[in-house]
Amino acid sequence: MATRLLKVSSALRTYSNKTSLVKVQKQWRSTATSLKETLINQPPTRVTTLDCGMKVASEDSGAPTATVGLWIDSGSRFETDENNGVAHFMEHMAFKGTTKRSQTDLELEIENMGAHLNAYTSREQTVFYAKCLTEDVPKAVEILSDIIQNSKLGDSEIERERGVILREMQEVETNLQEVVFDHLHASAYQGTPLGRTILGPTKNIKSITRNDLLNYVKTHYGPPRFVLAGAGGVNHSTLVDLAQKHFGQMKGPMYDEIPLPLVPCRYTGSEIRVRDDNIPLAHVAIAVEGAGWADADNIPLMVANTIMGAWDRSQGGGANNASYLAQASEAGLCHSFQSFNTCYKDTGLWGIYFVCDPLTIDDFVYNIQCEWMKLCVSVTEKEVERAKNTLKTNMLLQLDGTTAICEDIGRQILCYNRRIPLHELEARIDSITASNIHDVGMKYIYDRCPVVAAVGPVENLPDYNVIRSGMYRLRL
Repeated sequence: MATRLLKVSSALRTYSNKTSLVKVQKQWRSTATSLKETLINQPPTRVTTLDCGMKVASEDSGAPTATVGLWIDSGSRFETDENNGVAHFMEHMAFKGTTKRSQTDLELEIENMGAHLNAYTSREQTVFYAKCLTEDVPKAVEILSDIIQNSKLGDSEIERERGVILREMQEVETNLQEVVFDHLHASAYQGTPLGRTILGPTKNIKSITRNDLLNYVKTHYGPPRFVLAGAGGVNHSTLVDLAQKHFGQMKGPMYDEIPLPLVPCRYTGSEIRVRDDNIPLAHVAIAVEGAGWADADNIPLMVANTIMGAWDRSQGGGANNASYLAQASEAGLCHSFQSFNTCYKDTGLWGIYFVCDPLTIDDFVYNIQCEWMKLCVSVTEKEVERAKNTLKTNMLLQLDGTTAICEDIGRQILCYNRRIPLHELEARIDSITASNIHDVGMKYIYDRCPVVAAVGPVENLPDYNVIRSGMYRLRL
């Protein structure tokens, strides 16, 4: 029996040496070349600008499903102190019925198509999108145009949604990460539109009227601010025809006076501490001013952000992680941390958010600043190369699915006025060296005033002046 098995094993080895297994090994040796070829051969993103000023952008992958959406160049940054929260309120009202469809009719129509209709509001953009079968794209675009142009904004619906938003605000207040990042923006951009929250203060939500919503739509919802994006099984010419049919005759925004250009939001190094010893763990974010979307420094800052990394104690493996911070965290300095690079059109926040025990805050802040100084003066080519590979992998993983691609298209058209091809983005990441990381570190991190936001038992968080003194090193 053993002899027979040996003969079979020998035969299999002989057979495998003559078949495609050898070819697979050759393919593995040319992975880098294959990736470049794959990225270059991605379906192109086609962009068309209509006479009304609206842009239509799409990537046709021939998939049986599609995502189409309307990206609007307007969010909470375009509000005032008096109407802060109106953009998010309007996003909610868009699904509450139009002059053509009641809320029930709208929901049934979407459900009968087997589609999904959703929306979200950020500080610079408002988005409405639909996921559906390819053959239902015309109907999805028609529904999007209807909810944007013909929202009924009934008084009873406004009152009902007012309660929904107030409950949503209560839920957000229980998410300490959201709370910390709102405080971080309020401190970093104090006295400017980026310092306000997206949901707005409670007093505004309770007082927003139908006229406030109408005035906001009148001044901010118009073709020059619109991008109709599509991904999946979307024919670009068909999408352009649909956009022309449903949005081409749309007028506006009809400004009573020409609005001022986007005013740069002033960054201020400062801090906010909300001490609450009833919370078991401290939630802290420390950041410096970063670069805007279109700034050339954004790519090296993304690589530097990847070098800092992220870790959570529930994942384990910190002791063998390439990130020194993860190794320190595994030793008990924190429960989790994640670096972030939040970008806006003309500014950004680059930093780290972490959750830790009250007694280890001081030590972990010290370790963070040590790693930041390494980025400025001593990060190695090996570390940069590893971070570049990780960044490219994450970039491609985040574009998995029609909705993610559609979102990437809409955001990039608004931010860059084009979509950066993946092979170009990969080449720009590959060009980053340790010297580039040192340069951006010295420009954005070294001897800069940080912004700090902390919630929970934060008594042991070092004084702001102590944190500020850790932003440079005296070398003799």
